[in-house]
Amino acid sequence: MSDADVATRSPESDAQETSDTPAQTNPTMGEHCTSDRPTPAGLAPKGELRKLGGVDVYLAKPETYPTNPSKLLLLLSSGTGIKSTNNQIQADKFADEGFVVVMPDLFEGNPAPNSSPVSEAEAQGTSFLDKLKFKAVEIAKSFVIDEWLARHTEEKVMPILEKVIDAAKGEFADAVGNGGGIYAVGYCFGGRYVLLLASERSHAQAGWTGAQKPADEEAGDGANLSKKGPYIKAGALAHATLVSPEDFQGLKVPVSLVCVESDPLFPDEVRETGENIMSTENVEHEVQVYPGVPHGFAVIGDYDDANIKDAQITAFEQMLRWLKEH
Repeated sequence: MSDADVATRSPESDAQETSDTPAQTNPTMGEHCTSDRPTPAGLAPKGELRKLGGVDVYLAKPETYPTNPSKLLLLLSSGTGIKSTNNQIQADKFADEGFVVVMPDLFEGNPAPNSSPVSEAEAQGTSFLDKLKFKAVEIAKSFVIDEWLARHTEEKVMPILEKVIDAAKGEFADAVGNGGGIYAVGYCFGGRYVLLLASERSHAQAGWTGAQKPADEEAGDGANLSKKGPYIKAGALAHATLVSPEDFQGLKVPVSLVCVESDPLFPDEVRETGENIMSTENVEHEVQVYPGVPHGFAVIGDYDDANIKDAQITAFEQMLRWLKEH
């Protein structure tokens, strides 16, 4: 790990450790993955919604493209999807820095339902019966999110990405060639898929296409297993969700991680295990842990807290620098 690599751990996280992490035993997403912050005043999307490889995408291009060389970037969004104004503006920010940005619809027109929890303020001063009702609402929301996640698994999402990548290699061959490959950034739900795109996996691991196994694999010959990936040249991810330690296995390209201190959706033990795996496997990486910010802070959105606003800028600069250096 380079001198710029930072991995901090809060004292509070020691008290939160359990033998099973939420990412492994009860995968879920928080309100920041399923709802947007208010859009900052004066900002509006500049790209377009269209089809690429039969998949709906949001496309953002530099103003000087194709006259000036650009690079191709996949932006994998949170559960709010490609029609989110904030996600579109986030894509535009990378386009302004010289990337042709393709943000695919990972959810086939079915973005995550809003899971904003009942706040403590809403529950203050209510009767015992009302508090029970609030709790019932929370349970119902959790059930809806779990049901939504069950419809958008790796087996469903990876084929979508493969279609978009294949189509992008044709339509934007100049940008792919100029960058020497495809880059990727991911936020929340999309963060995990940056890791998967950055990995090399056997057909046994990458079973999402339903392709027939080679004869030698059927025969149990593990020495000649065909491989898939990596699909990208370098990647960066911010406050990923649903990540397990196994997702760090097989990484083959440089990755940068923007993390939130004491993040229940990306627990310290998962992050630390991932760092150990990347170090052991000599995968070039960096990890920056941001204190005092909420999960989801790195996506464009308005905050009153100056610390969060500054961290949002810094996180974008971290991810952008990583892409440009690789």
